[in-house]
Amino acid sequence: MANQSNSADAKQLTETLQALQGGLTSIPISTASTTIDQWQEVLQQSGIPALQDIDRELGNLQSLLTVGASGLDGQAIGRSLSMLGSQTSQVAATAAPELRASLTPLADFLLKAGGKLEDQK
Repeated sequence: MANQSNSADAKQLTETLQALQGGLTSIPISTASTTIDQWQEVLQQSGIPALQDIDRELGNLQSLLTVGASGLDGQAIGRSLSMLGSQTSQVAATAAPELRASLTPLADFLLKAGGKLEDQK
């Protein structure tokens, strides 16, 4: 990614982290869906295989956030968040420093939030 792209990506990462500060339940599903769409566009345009994997998992998460008659499946959402956290952590390990600074806490947040949801009965 070019420096200008890294700067835009770093800004979007910061905005995503700020939105998550209040916890997952503080984000309306419509806002989460819009944010997922924005990230999918960035990831699809990257052409980087590891980012394509994250894009696919974001698509899975978005489908899980579509409320059906039975409501949301917290454990399935948790598994998806955990997968996204793991994938984000792998990408952070080789990312440019300005991106790594936001990717690492994002990965940690996703892993923790995913683990909590997976453990709910």
